[in-house]
Amino acid sequence: MEYSFPHYLLSKQSVDDRALNRIVFEALKANLPGRPIRIIEIGMGIGTMLIRLLRWDVVRKVDYVLVDELAENVETAREWILRWAVESGMSVERGGEGQLRIFDRSHEFHIQFECADVFDFIQKNPAPADLLIAHAFLDLMPLPESMPRLLALTKHLAWLTINFDGMTSLEPTIDAMLDAQIERLYHATMDARPTGGDSCAGRHLFGHLLNAGAEVLAAGSSDWVVYAKNGKYPADEAYFLHFILHFFEESLEGNVKLDANKFANWLKERHAQVERGELVYIAHQMDFLARV
Repeated sequence: MEYSFPHYLLSKQSVDDRALNRIVFEALKANLPGRPIRIIEIGMGIGTMLIRLLRWDVVRKVDYVLVDELAENVETAREWILRWAVESGMSVERGGEGQLRIFDRSHEFHIQFECADVFDFIQKNPAPADLLIAHAFLDLMPLPESMPRLLALTKHLAWLTINFDGMTSLEPTIDAMLDAQIERLYHATMDARPTGGDSCAGRHLFGHLLNAGAEVLAAGSSDWVVYAKNGKYPADEAYFLHFILHFFEESLEGNVKLDANKFANWLKERHAQVERGELVYIAHQMDFLARV
């Protein structure tokens, strides 16, 4: 199988749709200003959150800045958002470099794409937004030291979603001891990233936000729960599961604490479980809405 990170981001759209905490989401809608707003999203991937806000009719008139350091993501986002808008019957105008306007009778999104490391972007001193979005991103960041800098991107709200919080479950069991070892070692790689990361970021965000001077308005779980119905996974979620297993392989290949042959066989059987529609995958995560 060929693995494409933008394809993975697209395949998890339906998984995230189910996972996002509805209480936190309702708090977001209740606290958004009624006027046209400015949104900055960091680590935006291919722009699925922007499309989600359109599909769910959360905001109607917005200046939306999308920031990601991977050129492949930004290029995919430009083309995918444009194609989605056209297929959905919206009008599209290309502006200057990295600019796009999509609109219809009730929505107008002025979009700016920024291919940049988030901290380089912050150094450009952008005007703070009404809403900062970080979706499945903060658990990759060096926290808590970077939290004040990230929150400086907003003058009002921060919606911080899908923050991993220390639990991965793959069913059915293959070998209880081996399964537990692989999970433990996989989580340890999250804590050892040289660029930052925390396998328990979700629970730690309560303290990080408080210490950075923010108020938690709402918080709740946003677990990924993926399973097949009648032997078939919804949408493109079989690809999502294969890619999750690819993350395991990339993270643990060559790990001296893990028997290489046992791990190879474990991966082979897990992929086969996906093909048979048997694998159940659960990851515990947390959503937050904060006011700065």
